[in-house]
Amino acid sequence: MADHATFLAAGRRVITAEAQALSTLAEELGEGFGAAIDLLINAKGRVIVSGMGKSGHIARKIAATFASTGTPAHFVHPAEASHGDLGMITSADVVVAISNSGEVPELANLVAYTRRFDIPLIGISSRKESSLATQSDILLELPQLGEACNTGVVPTTSTTMTLALGDALAVALMEHRAFTPENFREFHPGGKLGARLSKVGDLMHKGDTVPLVARDTPMGDTLLTISQKGFGVVGVTGDDGALVGIITDGDLRRHMTGLLDRNASEVMTEKPTTIEPDALAEKAVSIMNERQITCLFVLDKDAKRQVAGILHIHDCLRAGVI
Repeated sequence: MADHATFLAAGRRVITAEAQALSTLAEELGEGFGAAIDLLINAKGRVIVSGMGKSGHIARKIAATFASTGTPAHFVHPAEASHGDLGMITSADVVVAISNSGEVPELANLVAYTRRFDIPLIGISSRKESSLATQSDILLELPQLGEACNTGVVPTTSTTMTLALGDALAVALMEHRAFTPENFREFHPGGKLGARLSKVGDLMHKGDTVPLVARDTPMGDTLLTISQKGFGVVGVTGDDGALVGIITDGDLRRHMTGLLDRNASEVMTEKPTTIEPDALAEKAVSIMNERQITCLFVLDKDAKRQVAGILHIHDCLRAGVI
């Protein structure tokens, strides 16, 4: 029978070792980090990230994180670079080369290429006397700590630190560029994340589908509009077309006596909660949950209280926002 206690102890030991390594990395992060950020900010081309083996897997993730957060980046496999892919790297680019030992043969041609054409090189390595470290314009040195495995040879602690260092670079660049969730959505239109970052304007109903009546509309006609449009509410507009109120089921119940003898302005609730088209759909959901409502009228931000559309909680549900 498997010894689950032993497995649990091993898991905790590995996670603790890697967590401690990250703390050490944070403490020892020096001026080279700021210099690397300056180099990346001023790059006129892309960030080329490269590494071999496990470092290559980490390099791919770092390149992907750069690209998705506003820093154009691309992964180049060091072995493929020696067989034509060096042509993908231009003098406007910055190269980030990753090797824990700093002595990976496959990186040699790529490093030499950067030196020949004066392409800035940022090295990530734990050995400052290594070939990669001495050739780099900027070295981001990893603390020399043991790997988390019992044998001490499987890349674990070192790759975790490298990954975290890549994230730190990407986030620092992000913050410098004031990268927003709206910017992030441009690179993540699909999946749950893309849905969460959808804008209200992407999901709202507009045009003739929006339930609207004028202030003086008799309640008989107003009820007909509510029924036909299918949102369970109707917006009330003034003479200038601006939204002045809303009529909901609650308003109808409160004015049940003599309802058909009234007009829309006599039944409506003034100053309803609204939202703008550029707001995130996730924010709209939060407002609807907080106010315990199912619809929000969407107002054009460039025209005073003019209705641009209506958003129903079910629209957010179908889009995967919830």
